Amino acid sequence: MKLPRFLTASALLSFAASAVFAEERTNQDSPRLPNVVIIYADDLGYGDLSCYGATKVRTPNIDSLASEGRRFTDAHSPSAVCTPSRFALMTGEYPFRKNIYSPIFLRSPLVIPEDRFTIADLMQGAGYRTGIVGKWHLGFQDKAPVDWNAPLKPGPLELGFDYYYGVPTVNSHPPFVYVENHRVVGHVYDADSPDYDPFDYNKDAGEQGYTEKHPEKVRLDHIGGSKSAHALYKDHEVGLHLAEKAIEWIDASKEDPFFLIFSSTHIHHPFTPAPQFQGSSEAGVYGDFLHELDHIVGMILDKLEAEGLEDDTLVIFTADNGAMLNATGQKAFREFGHRMNGPLLGFKSDGWEGGHRVPFLAKWPGHIPANTVSDQLIGSIDLMATLAAITGEELPQDGFADGVDISEALTGNPLEPIRDHLVCTPLKKDFLVLRKGKWAYLAGRGSSGWNGKPGSHIMSGPRSLPFTGDENSDVLDGFVKESAPSAQLYDLEKDLGQTKNLYHEYPEVVRQLSALLDTYNPIASNPKKNEN
Repeated sequence: MKLPRFLTASALLSFAASAVFAEERTNQDSPRLPNVVIIYADDLGYGDLSCYGATKVRTPNIDSLASEGRRFTDAHSPSAVCTPSRFALMTGEYPFRKNIYSPIFLRSPLVIPEDRFTIADLMQGAGYRTGIVGKWHLGFQDKAPVDWNAPLKPGPLELGFDYYYGVPTVNSHPPFVYVENHRVVGHVYDADSPDYDPFDYNKDAGEQGYTEKHPEKVRLDHIGGSKSAHALYKDHEVGLHLAEKAIEWIDASKEDPFFLIFSSTHIHHPFTPAPQFQGSSEAGVYGDFLHELDHIVGMILDKLEAEGLEDDTLVIFTADNGAMLNATGQKAFREFGHRMNGPLLGFKSDGWEGGHRVPFLAKWPGHIPANTVSDQLIGSIDLMATLAAITGEELPQDGFADGVDISEALTGNPLEPIRDHLVCTPLKKDFLVLRKGKWAYLAGRGSSGWNGKPGSHIMSGPRSLPFTGDENSDVLDGFVKESAPSAQLYDLEKDLGQTKNLYHEYPEVVRQLSALLDTYNPIASNPKKNEN
């Protein structure tokens, strides 16, 4: 293990659950810490799984985590888009504190400082082997633009992981290669070699990779060169290939406690399922891609069972944000009736619930009761503090107050809320979102998400309402009404679909929640008009 980046003090949180776990570790029958596998899906909606109500797809492997563990109905990603949520998972800190709101792409350096304590550092300190396989999307090196011809360092290995293999940015954008540890797989780094084919940025090309009209075309003009590395990246093989690499890593790490983040590229567009899944669902290629995701989860679960590790492993399945309403998703709704975010309003990038309320399933035999459901308000930002409690490790004193220990929500049946409140961020900086009890407070108008025009590739916000089947009292014909209040308040117990803005009906609640949100970000008390 590398030297710690921080001097640690008393643990940030000290719940009774951590004492129970510590006592179990001293018991001769439980000498080993549990393995931990976090399966982190990409753009997975609240209504995309059959255990959350989907009827046009079948997800038996993922559903087994619910039947053999616990399903959470009010779990959230820290952000409605990918990179900020991944930052929060790794650090236990709200991304807006570091001004991280948007996705990054191939020119962007590492967004987490190399000296920052991470969830992987925590697990290394507890004696775990640590690995991450799949989508990274947090940048490499320490300055822009990234030099793809040099070692991609610092990166995951400098943030506490023993091993990394995966897709460096996202499957819809270049460079369309695999990275293993510090290097692009298949790329020749020796400039004197006759096979040296350096990466070059094409200054005339933009960042956009795939389009829905050409989902199978890899556009090498954005970052050319290294044809041997590009040739290894085959769209319809990416998902299964990453699953196989995760299984290989489990096989190599199984003798010691291990911590694995499997960060799937599914179900981010482009939708390129392997041939055996094509045509398998009742929701078009969108559903087929979901079926492949379920199969991938099954591969990992089957490996744990085959190695006799099932009972000694905590498996958590969740997502980085809600479903994206792209062209394929629009078709899944219009032609097949698949509601990606179920009853929720909004999509990826939105401050409405559909942007950040996500599936969250947890299985740990003997600890998490089977076939149980929890309505506790939780988030993936809580996983670092929770694993600190489970392993008995200490967190640094400063910078980790945003995540809380939810181990009691996983294993017990607490009558009171584990969390007092939770803050989520949409794509734009206009406002933050506060969840407290039954209330959702959005300190602005609209959704603060993308503003796609009707018929465009990506849609969210007011113009996406026809794809939810619901209405919103602030919206008319795809636009925020001029008469709409300056902020939004919803009673989610009575109105989960956020159809009625209660801002004027409960001024005292608005005042209280606005004041609470103002402690995080002063802009929240002076919301801007957001017309998207």
